Amino acid sequence: MSEDWPVDAKRRDKAALIDTTVANPARVGDYMSGGQDNFEADRRAARALSATSPVISTLIPALRGFHQRAMRYLVAEAGIRQFLDIGTRLSMSGNTHEIAQSLAPECRIVYATGDPVVLSHARALATSTADGAVASVDADAKDPRAILAGAAETLNFGRPVAILLMATLAFVLDDEVADEIMLSLIGAVPAGSYIALHHQASDLDPGTWALVRRWNAMSDRQMTLRSREHLGELLAGLALVPPGIVPIPEWRPARGNPRSEHIIPIYGAVARKP
Repeated sequence: MSEDWPVDAKRRDKAALIDTTVANPARVGDYMSGGQDNFEADRRAARALSATSPVISTLIPALRGFHQRAMRYLVAEAGIRQFLDIGTRLSMSGNTHEIAQSLAPECRIVYATGDPVVLSHARALATSTADGAVASVDADAKDPRAILAGAAETLNFGRPVAILLMATLAFVLDDEVADEIMLSLIGAVPAGSYIALHHQASDLDPGTWALVRRWNAMSDRQMTLRSREHLGELLAGLALVPPGIVPIPEWRPARGNPRSEHIIPIYGAVARKP
C-alpha cells in the first residue's frame, strides 16, 4: 500500500464534497477568463451577473492587471522573494509563481486554499524553477494557523514574506473574523513583509449591492462588501504603498493603460509592515 494513501484518501473525501450544481467564485472567474474548469451552474451565474451589470465584463482584466502590477512591484521594487497566496484563483493568466519566478527565479511561493477544485488546480501548477519553490497548503483563509504551519515548510518566516489576499476577505462575512485573520497573518511575518489585497467595495458604486445580492442568491460562498475606511482599519499599523487604497485600475497603472468606461467597484492596496 502506498505511504501516501492517507493524503490521497483525504483528497478523495474533499473532492466528493464538490457541488457542481452551485456556483463557485473561482469557477465563475475561470469561465469569465475563458477557462474550462467550470460547470453549468458557474456559467449560469456568470450570465446572470453580466445581465445585472455591464461592469462584470471588465472585472477580470482589471483584477488580472492589479495582480500583475502588485507582483512586479513586490519582486522588482520591494525585493520580496517569498509569497503566500491565500484563496488562489483559477485560470489567472500570469499566476503568482509565474510572475515572481520570471523576475527572480529564486522566489518561493505557497498557495493556500480550502477549495478542493482550486487546490487541485494549484497543485497541477506546482512547477518551479530549479532555484525556487512552489507548494500548496490545504487550509481555508479562516484558519490562518493551519495556513502558516503548512507554509512554514516552504517559506522562511524569519525573512520578509508578501501575503496576497486577492478577494479573499470578501468571502469572510464576519468583521471580527476578518480582523483576527489579518492580525494573525501580520503578526506571523517580520518587518519588511507586505500585504497585497483587493476587496469588493461598498462605497464606490451603489449598483454593487445588487450584484452581491444576486451572487448570494446563487452561491453558498456568500460575499460581503467593505468600505475604503474599513479596509484602512484592516491594514492599520502598516505603511501603505502609494497611492494607498484606491480602485484597482488606479493602483500604479501602467502607462497607456486603457481606462474603463465603468466604475470598477473593487479597492486594491499594498502595504508594508514597518
